[in-house]
Amino acid sequence: MSYQSYSDWHLAGSFILFGFLKYCHLRLLRLGSQKPFYSSKLWWFGIILMGTGEIGNFAAYGFASVMLVAPLGNVAVIGSAVISVLFLKEYIRSEGILGGTVTMAGTFLVVTFAPRVTQEVTARKIQNDLVNWQFLIYVILAVIAFCILLYFHKRKKVNHIVILLTMVAVLASLNVVSVKAVATMITLSVRGNMQLTYPVFYIMLILMAVTCAFQVKFLNEAMKLYGAEEVIPMNYIFFSISAIVAGAIFYQEFRGTGLLSGFMFLFGCFLSFVGVFILTRKKGKECLRSFYIDYGHIPGKEMRSKIQPDSTSLSYGSLCNEGDSVKTQS
Repeated sequence: MSYQSYSDWHLAGSFILFGFLKYCHLRLLRLGSQKPFYSSKLWWFGIILMGTGEIGNFAAYGFASVMLVAPLGNVAVIGSAVISVLFLKEYIRSEGILGGTVTMAGTFLVVTFAPRVTQEVTARKIQNDLVNWQFLIYVILAVIAFCILLYFHKRKKVNHIVILLTMVAVLASLNVVSVKAVATMITLSVRGNMQLTYPVFYIMLILMAVTCAFQVKFLNEAMKLYGAEEVIPMNYIFFSISAIVAGAIFYQEFRGTGLLSGFMFLFGCFLSFVGVFILTRKKGKECLRSFYIDYGHIPGKEMRSKIQPDSTSLSYGSLCNEGDSVKTQS
């Protein structure tokens, strides 16, 4: 099976999960069920998809370059938008179509012009690369930057989104190096070239677990303080840049790449960044669309449509400004 197939598993599992989980919650609300969400078969189906996706993500690093796998996370955003339209009955916006088109164009360029790395990443090679002066300088700079950011975050109580997601990106750069190393050594061992007896395998395994845990910690802090429309595009951009830089330094994935191919690859990444930003851009505030309990007239608001959902729809009543209705009537 090719590395693109493994990567597709990851993308499918990641974006379908969130769509199915949200659909499951809305379905239980519509049916008036008092059962916990984890009693739903649909919820467990989403969890299984997530596990399948993460296994595919891990396996992809064993077959493909970091520069190819990391930017393909943009497909998860497109898939999430498609699931929202098909299952959650959300409206198709012109910005969504534009963002999806730009993102797919960027994905095509990334896949077409991504560096084709033919080197075999063995345990001995990883040991040598760990003491390479280029990587050592990169690690020293990354540790210094992380410590400075952590100081401002913990001591000075600076919770700016750039601070939090930059720390996530610094950890991600070391995480992708360790993930690819572990995945590649396991792949070679399965093929008969045993690599699991080398101490560097367990060093990379520990590094992978530690960096992953702290990534989740700081990413959760960012999600608590900021909206998904801000965190998702910035985290994707920061993560992709850090992964590309780490792959170029540690695995030397840009070696032998032509000038035109390198430019088209970076241009594809740029289009992917722009497309994801458009897709996740905050929607207009002209109308609040969410379910609510009516306790009477709310000053400055009027009821539109119905409050309770009907038996065949997941949509609820909505509130909008009275001034809008006056303008409409006039």
